[in-house]
Amino acid sequence: MAYSYACKDYPEMETCPGQFVAETEGELWKLIELHASIAHGEDPGEWSDDDRQYLKTLIKSG
Repeated sequence: MAYSYACKDYPEMETCPGQFVAETEGELWKLIELHASIAHGEDPGEWSDDDRQYLKTLIKSG
């Protein structure tokens, strides 16, 4: 099963072209965190549990 995430689905990121597909959810999370760090200057270590829960709702599987 593949997992995918599109950054544009996150509020206020509609113009971001970042989209990722990975074989496992764990691998996808690493890609999301790397993208957030490089493209948006964020520190994923500072994301709250609520932030992570919301991001999880944007991950598609199938």
